[in-house]
Amino acid sequence: MYSTLDELKFDHSFISELPADSETENYCRQVTGACYSLVEPIQVKRPQLVAYSPEVAEVLNLSEQVCRSADFLQVFSGNRILPAMKPYASCYGGHQFGQWAGQLGDGRAINLGEVVNVNGQRWGLQLKGAGPTPYSRGADGFAVLRSSIREFLCSEAMHHLGVPTTRALSLVTTGEQIGRDMFYDGNPKQEAGAVVCRVAPSFTRFGSFQLFSARGDTAILKQLIDYTVRTDFPHLAEPSTDVYLTWFQEVCHKTAMLMVDWMGVGFVHGVMNTDNMSILGLTIDYGPYGWLEDYDPTWTPNTTDAQGRRYSFGNQPYIDCALESSSVSTVNLSADWAAGAAAQCLR
Repeated sequence: MYSTLDELKFDHSFISELPADSETENYCRQVTGACYSLVEPIQVKRPQLVAYSPEVAEVLNLSEQVCRSADFLQVFSGNRILPAMKPYASCYGGHQFGQWAGQLGDGRAINLGEVVNVNGQRWGLQLKGAGPTPYSRGADGFAVLRSSIREFLCSEAMHHLGVPTTRALSLVTTGEQIGRDMFYDGNPKQEAGAVVCRVAPSFTRFGSFQLFSARGDTAILKQLIDYTVRTDFPHLAEPSTDVYLTWFQEVCHKTAMLMVDWMGVGFVHGVMNTDNMSILGLTIDYGPYGWLEDYDPTWTPNTTDAQGRRYSFGNQPYIDCALESSSVSTVNLSADWAAGAAAQCLR
C-alpha cells in the first residue's frame, strides 16, 4: 500500500503518444487534429467525502488511512493536482439516437491520468463533475449529488453482479449549488454539487474512432487504433491489417457479451449512443439507467426516449449490432466484414 497519494505511479501514455489540442485556453470549441485537450478541474468551496470504495482503493494500492485523509479529499474533489498528474479531457464524437452528432467529447469529465499499480495494471482516473472543458457545448461541466450517488452505487453494484463496468473510487460533495431541471419541465432547482472519481483500464469509446473517420483524418485515426491495440489489447500482435481485423472482432465479441450480461440481470442502459460505448466492452456513463421490475421488453428509463423507445430493454441487442456495423466503417473495413460481424452479434 502507498502511504501517500504522491507515491502513485502515473503512466500518461495516452497523452504522450497521441496528439494534443494546440489551444491551451479552456473554452467551448471545435477541436481538430487532437485526441485530447489539457484542462484542470475547477476549485470547489467545501469538499466533503461522502463515500469511497475500499475495493477500488485496494486495486490502486491505497490504504483506508490515505482514503480518509484531507489530502485524498482535496485531490478527488479536484482542488489539488498531484505533481505527477496531467489532467485532460478526451475528444470524441458519436451517433446520438441514430443521428451523427459530430464532436462531443468529455464535457464534464476530466482525466487525471493512468495509474500503474504494483501488479503492473493500468487504471485511468477520471473526475466526473469537475467543471467545464472545451467539449462542454455550453453546459456547466458540473454534476449533482443525486446523479453522482446513482453512478457510484450502480457501477459498484454492476461489478458485483459480474457485469463489466467502470468502477467508482470516491464520491465527494463540493459545497456548491448547481441548477438542474430534473424533470425537463422548465423548472430548474438548485441541488448539491458532487464529484465522482471513475476508474477504468480505458475510457476510449466507439466515438473516439468515429470522429476522426468522419473528418477524414486517417493519420490520427491510425495513430489511435495502433495505440489502442498496443495498450488496451496487449495480447494481440503489433498493429497490422490482419491485427486490425482480429481487434475489431474482439471488440464485437466483448460488446455482444456485455449485452448478454445486461439482459441477464434486467439492466437497461438508457442511452446506447456510440459516445457511451466502451471499446473494452465495459458499461460506461450511467445516466438514465434502470432495472426491470417486471418483464417488459419495451421499457426504458430514459424519458427523452419514451416515444421512440430506441434504447428499450428488448432493443439493446439489436442496437448493439447496429453500433458494431457502424464502427466497421470507422476503420475502413469491407462490407463483407461488416455483414459478418453483425451476423455474429445476432447468433
